[in-house]
Amino acid sequence: MVDHGAGAVTELWLVRHGQTAWSRQRRHTGRTDLPLEPEGEEDARRLAKALAGTSFDLVLASPLQRAWRTAELAGLHPVAEPRAVEWDYGDYEGMTSEEIHRSVPGWTVWTHPLPGGETLDQVGARADAVLAGIRERDPTRCLLVSHGHFLRVLAARWIEQSSALGAHLDLEPARPCVLGNDRGVPWIHRWNA
Repeated sequence: MVDHGAGAVTELWLVRHGQTAWSRQRRHTGRTDLPLEPEGEEDARRLAKALAGTSFDLVLASPLQRAWRTAELAGLHPVAEPRAVEWDYGDYEGMTSEEIHRSVPGWTVWTHPLPGGETLDQVGARADAVLAGIRERDPTRCLLVSHGHFLRVLAARWIEQSSALGAHLDLEPARPCVLGNDRGVPWIHRWNA
């Protein structure tokens, strides 16, 4: 069991941002700061209804506009968490997996290098740092609005697993996920709820 220190967060809610043009086209969108599409804005407004009646001691969001705007449209007032930006895809930024497969058959973000970008271990270390920062603030219920691949890694790290487990966690836009603890054992309570 990993020692989580004094801050034993009871619930950590995760939300992936709403739809952007590149996410609709299945392009790897790391650090490119794209706005939400109208569909993504509507996703965020629906999120407000899903979160109604739930209070949060701490709301964090990636400073990239697609995550930040999702939080705003959901009626949240986030604090910027710069470490919660999406994976840096390097030379593969803006490309689809199919385009990458032309030169690297079988490539996935989970199993292959990203030239000029981050490694899986580096993303895992950022996720660990975000979790440590949340625990230091000691909220009972925290919400983090961020990005698909990053949040999948963060969820894997929450349950004390390898970052690569994130490959097995599909994450829908603007759908809340809830991580928790059962007698000190971290678990995934709800996913894409």
